[in-house]
Amino acid sequence: MSENNPQGKRSARERMQAERERQKSKDRQRRMLVVLAAVVGVLAVVAVVGILIGQNSGDDDGGKPVAFPKGAVGKDRLALPAGKADAPAALTVYEDFRCPACGQFEAGFSKTINELEDAGKLRTEYRLVKLIDGNFGGTGSRNSANAAACAQDAGKFVPYHDVLFRNQPPESDDTFADKGHLKELAGKVDGLSGKRFDACVDDGRYDGWVDASDEAFGKSGHNSTPTVLLDGENIYGQGANLSPASFKQLVEDAGKD
Repeated sequence: MSENNPQGKRSARERMQAERERQKSKDRQRRMLVVLAAVVGVLAVVAVVGILIGQNSGDDDGGKPVAFPKGAVGKDRLALPAGKADAPAALTVYEDFRCPACGQFEAGFSKTINELEDAGKLRTEYRLVKLIDGNFGGTGSRNSANAAACAQDAGKFVPYHDVLFRNQPPESDDTFADKGHLKELAGKVDGLSGKRFDACVDDGRYDGWVDASDEAFGKSGHNSTPTVLLDGENIYGQGANLSPASFKQLVEDAGKD
C-alpha cells in the first residue's frame, strides 16, 4: 500500500519541507515590506517637517533671507544713510520706532540733525533695531523698520522716519504691527504711497535685514536705544547734558578736526 511505501513517505516529507520553506520566504518578504514601509513613512515625515520649518522660518525665527534696501551702507550694509557722504562729521543712531526714548530724542534733535545734513556738515547712519518687540512682545518694531527700509527704496527714508516718530504709539501698544496703518502713514510723505511701497510692506521684504541689524546691535556692546555716536563717541544718555545747541557745536567742532 502507498502508506507503507518509503519513497512515498519521502516525497510527502519533501513536499512539506518545500511548503515550509516557501512559507518562511513569504514571511521574510512580508517583514521586509513592513520595514521598508516604516522607513519610507519616517522619511516622509522628516521631509514634511523640513518643508514646514522652511516655510515658517523668517516669519517668527528671523530666518528670512536678507535683502538689502537700496543704498544701504556700513558694515554688512546694515545702515540707512542720510546727508552727504563726504560730510566731515559722522553720526550713528541706533533706534527702535516703538522706543519712547528714541521718540524723545527725535522730537528734540531731528530738526537740528536735518539742518546740519542739508548744510553738508553731517552725515548720519541710522541702524534700526527691534528692542521693544523683545521687551513687550509683538512685531511693531520689526514691521515699522521694514516699512522704513521700503521707504528708503523710494528715496523717502528720512521723511517717513520722521513721520513714524511723530505718530509713535505708547511703548506697550503694538500699533506699528498693523501694516495697513504703516501704509496709511506713508500718505503723509509726498510721493511714497503706491503699489511698490505697499507690496514691500505687505511682503516684509526687509524683515531679514531688520533681524540682521538687530543682531548686530546685540553684538555692538550697546544695550539701549537710542544710542547716538558722533564720530564713534557716545554723546547721548547716561547723564550726558546734550541740547540741540550743544549738539550743533559738537558737530561744528568735529568738522574742524
